[in-house]
Amino acid sequence: MADLFSRFLQAFIPLFVAIDPVGLAAIFLGLGQGVAAERRQKIARQATLTGGGVALLFLFLGASIFRALGISVTDFQVAGGLILFMLAARDLVQSGGEPEKLSDDFGVVPLGMPLIAGPALIATLLLLTQTHGMPLTLAALVVNLVLVVLAFAYSDILARRIGATGLRAISKIISMLLAAIAVAMVRQGLKG
Repeated sequence: MADLFSRFLQAFIPLFVAIDPVGLAAIFLGLGQGVAAERRQKIARQATLTGGGVALLFLFLGASIFRALGISVTDFQVAGGLILFMLAARDLVQSGGEPEKLSDDFGVVPLGMPLIAGPALIATLLLLTQTHGMPLTLAALVVNLVLVVLAFAYSDILARRIGATGLRAISKIISMLLAAIAVAMVRQGLKG
């Protein structure tokens, strides 16, 4: 039982870092300023369903899609790692200014994709499926998506408790971990 829990954590933690529910809550709050609470919850559902759907597509069909395109998982690891590193580095050096304002319908893009289901999550899912198997990776993904739902649902409370500065600090720490995961993905892809 302890071994199963340990393996679950080995699948859960990289997905948690790739998805970053706390950072998503901060982004959701920033993008949703001025949007009615009822509408924000609809956008949160839309984002989670979009991100979850894309993640499940790549979890179950990712290897087949890559074969059809002539891409290997290692190719995607290197490309995803480089893109992920650039995103993490940009977030780390970006000032704490006002986030870009979007339309009221921002659940699919950018929240659902690429923020929930972006290159980091897709590459991580493919790698975890190879190393830990489909059932364990699926369980870790589902738990992470539940955390996203909770982060969106309680984002107002989270913002009041942690504060804007606290949310930014947590997001920066997660970006640093994301950069480290990106470097590991590139290294593993090059070894591949």
